[in-house]
Order: sequence, then C-alpha cells, then structure tokens
Amino acid sequence: MTSAPQTLDAGCQAPDFTLPIQDGTTLTLSSLQGKPVIVYFYPKDNTPGCTTEALDFTALKPEFDQLGATVIGISPDSTKKHQNFIDKHQLAIPLVADIDKQAIEAFGVWVEKKNYGRTYMGVERSTFLIDGEGKLIKIWRKVRVKNHAQEVLEATKALLDQAT
Repeated sequence: MTSAPQTLDAGCQAPDFTLPIQDGTTLTLSSLQGKPVIVYFYPKDNTPGCTTEALDFTALKPEFDQLGATVIGISPDSTKKHQNFIDKHQLAIPLVADIDKQAIEAFGVWVEKKNYGRTYMGVERSTFLIDGEGKLIKIWRKVRVKNHAQEVLEATKALLDQAT
C-alpha cells in the first residue's frame, strides 16, 4: 500500500535525502546547497529512454559544471546496476540508488502507470531544478527525453541570470 504522491510545487523546499550512489558512498542532497542542483528521476538503467536521457545529461555536464550546477540521476536500481550502467555508457553523472524509494516517494514520482492495458506502480520520469538555498525552482513531470537535458540547461542558465 502506498500513500498518495506528495505534491511539490515551485517555491517549496526540496525534500532532503541521504542515499548511496554507484560507488557505494552516500550523497546527501542538502550538502549540495549553495549551488543549483538538478535531480532527475528515471525508471530503470539500460532501457532506451533512460539511456538516452543519461547520455544527454552526460554530454551537457561540462556546461552544467561551468554554471556550478550538479546533475544527479535517481532510480530504484541498485548501486551495482548503476555502476554497470555508468561503465557501459561512460556516464559522467552520479546515480543514486533509491531501492526503498525514499526520495522517489518524497518527490512524488512513484505513481500508478498504465502500459498495454496493464496498471502498475513505477517511477514517473521527472526532473527538479533546485536553487542554492534548496528551493524547487522548476519541475518537469512526465518528461519526454528528446531535448530535455538542453531544456534543463537553459532553465539553469535562466535561474543564474536572475540571481545576478
């Protein structure tokens, strides 16, 4: 039994979490305050859409780095699966293993999905842009992968332009 997904809106404080990343160390979202953070949730490593999205964010990582922004991917896959995914595709972004769905549920992306007439629970592909103070600035739900990473980069640039 799962509770109704949490509704997060722009302006809300981002839910904090401490979870393992692919190398077995942990990442705490609040430890990244002071700079923009992009948290994107995706269903499963090594699936076509998820691979494309990870490759797109990896390709733009130098531009996110120039902005001082950190990009983090989160799925319910294990650290071992994440490391295999990174190795296979030379990904350059940390992947958080949220096996217990702590962050997935806190961000409200564990939802009922339908596919080929079947109803099941799964991760809704979503991205959250968080400012340096931990506030949600922009939320993308039901993400379409094509050009999404570029759109997030533009929103991050706009956020920083407003701050200056």
